[in-house]
Amino acid sequence: MNLHKFNYFLKITFLPFLLISSIFTSCSTVKHIHVEKPVDTHSKKIYLQQKKIYNLEEMGIKLSNKFDGARLNNVTQVNDSMIAVSIYPENAPINNSAFYAFKIWSKNPKTTYVQFKYPKKYSHRYIPKLKISATKYTPISSENVFLLDSIYTIKLALTKEPLTVSAQEIITSTDTKNWYSKIISSNPNLVHYKTVGKSVLGRPIPMLDIYTGNPENKEIVVLLSRQHPPEVSGFIAFQSFLETILQDNDLSKSFFSKYRVLVFPIVNPDGVDLGHWRHNAHGIDLNRDWGFYRQPEVKAVTKAIVKTAKKYKEKVILGIDFHSTQEDLYYTSGTIEGTTIPNFYDDWFRVINEAFPNYTPNEIREDSTQPVSKGWFLATFKATAITYEIGDETPRSFVKAKAKVAAIEMMKILNKR
Repeated sequence: MNLHKFNYFLKITFLPFLLISSIFTSCSTVKHIHVEKPVDTHSKKIYLQQKKIYNLEEMGIKLSNKFDGARLNNVTQVNDSMIAVSIYPENAPINNSAFYAFKIWSKNPKTTYVQFKYPKKYSHRYIPKLKISATKYTPISSENVFLLDSIYTIKLALTKEPLTVSAQEIITSTDTKNWYSKIISSNPNLVHYKTVGKSVLGRPIPMLDIYTGNPENKEIVVLLSRQHPPEVSGFIAFQSFLETILQDNDLSKSFFSKYRVLVFPIVNPDGVDLGHWRHNAHGIDLNRDWGFYRQPEVKAVTKAIVKTAKKYKEKVILGIDFHSTQEDLYYTSGTIEGTTIPNFYDDWFRVINEAFPNYTPNEIREDSTQPVSKGWFLATFKATAITYEIGDETPRSFVKAKAKVAAIEMMKILNKR
């Protein structure tokens, strides 16, 4: 083969590969983030609960975990009036967020005691929420809770109608889709839906792209929730926050004339539907993968954010990640100078606190040492970022009210820029 033919052979053989490689590289714009305390986010094995109906024939009691969001690993009879439910995490080590959810009913009306059993090193965290059919979840009365030597026991009045006992309100991926579908249909010219990727088990990762008119020349705000499945109070705050900024009023119209909002309602749909304590279907805490992108959910979300910002030559100025913990608090960045909105924290918290006298949640202001979303927004865009934490048992009416004020004041602050 002469030199001319050889060069031609190289062109027709490798040129398509080079073009594809170039395109792929140009789209893969999410940079790795160096952190002080890296975390191993390579996939790990999880242990699935067996979906079944547990039949305690001698007691005439049945329990079930055959529904999305359930968590129940075993049931045993302790005595004539007491049963024990075993609750195990999807894998370990794991944050002590012992989530449980099951249905229980009896052939005949009776009072039954239910004892919770966890593996060593783990303990009860969530006050049980009870629900029958279409009623709302109601926290169990304190008079029906017994704690002895760290063993948590509750007293239930059972009937033929299944009673749902859950650590937190069950809001599945389907429930979430039904909620945001109504938002989309109610705001067809404002809310644009897109699937940005799929979870480990193939569930869609939804994004709501919210803007009016031309999306260009609009700085970007990012909202996300449900990285950790049991953190439902944070999701309730997220819902109220989003619904508030979408209200048809002058404040919202002025806000959306200048800004674009990218919303990720459910980052970990597998973990939510599997009833996980913390992790995705690969056994990883997704809020420790924001820098490595080894998990498909984080990879999809971060790529969508970066790709959108680069396509429209705009910057992300604010990221808010909604979570839950034992008490209300805010995690903010220690770096202020040179960020997108240096005065945001002080201005925002001041007006929120003024709106709720005698309420001042803790703010922890420090740069992230682990690969979490807050640190990612700062490192990638120099964006102001908040991990918005709501207490597990914060009254839901207050959760919604505070989130509404937070959304209104965010818009006011940004409209003044």
